[in-house]
Amino acid sequence: MSIFKGIWVPLVTPFMQSHDQKIDLDAAQKLAVHVIESGVHGLVVGGTTGEAATLSEDEQALLLAAVIEAVDGRCPVVMGIGGSDTRALTDRVRRFNAYALAGYLISAPAYVRPSQLGIVRHFQTLAEHTDRPIIIYNIPARTGVNITLTTVELLAQDPQFCGIKESSGDVLQLTELIENTRLQVFCGDDTLIFPTFLLGGHGAISAAAHIRPDLYVQLYALMQTGDNVQARAIFDSLLPLIRILFSEPNPGPLKAALSMQNRIQEELRLPMTAMTASGRRRLEKALEGVMGLPVYSPLINRVLTDDADRTQFFRSALTSV
Repeated sequence: MSIFKGIWVPLVTPFMQSHDQKIDLDAAQKLAVHVIESGVHGLVVGGTTGEAATLSEDEQALLLAAVIEAVDGRCPVVMGIGGSDTRALTDRVRRFNAYALAGYLISAPAYVRPSQLGIVRHFQTLAEHTDRPIIIYNIPARTGVNITLTTVELLAQDPQFCGIKESSGDVLQLTELIENTRLQVFCGDDTLIFPTFLLGGHGAISAAAHIRPDLYVQLYALMQTGDNVQARAIFDSLLPLIRILFSEPNPGPLKAALSMQNRIQEELRLPMTAMTASGRRRLEKALEGVMGLPVYSPLINRVLTDDADRTQFFRSALTSV
């Protein structure tokens, strides 16, 4: 399960500016290639940032196939699974099992607010229909229910559950997950990426990392070598933009930023809406600052033989920070 660490990007879903808002598969593939070439360690398709709730199952399958084609084995791809009907989701999992997936990112059932026992059985039922690893996704602000530490510990007894994307915003719960479970703990709240790594977290599934993914990869690399001071400098330089990207419902601001970079068209499906004019003015200023920061070469394909070699390489690559 060593692949489940580092900086992962939950890809946005680009749409065409047309009456039916078809998925722009060409833009999706180019965006996937861009973040891979910047050194990210993995991709998520069909997550919250990808507006998965507005995509039909056929559209999700089409998008997944396009991304896997573009990735061409260069990094692992995980598929997001979310919804309220466990039976329907088992059918979806069985369908996606046919694709070259590294695993699934599965959230608690949304809206229905099940008991913790219901959450456990939901995850266990889905796990019965695949042999792929599963990352638990805890995002109570969207699902309406928190996955407790006790529930996570119970699920973690099954080795198929390999990690958790923790997006509760509760630092105490985050700390307990890192200290008391064997799971790979991913930060799901971009404002907490640096604290998560300080606490011993294993990675981040970061929507904000669409913008300057190389900086997030370098931040992670610095933390791995114990260079917390320079990692903090990078994080502090990113934090103003991160806050603006989540100042309005995600992925509105993110799509605005990617549109400003001519990577996608700023098109969202209702009920998601485009960023406000006042927000865009603040975004433009913050984006300009981040885009002016030094560019770093991707490290993902570098083979390092031992810890001393790894430390030497990272430090020599990052002297300009």
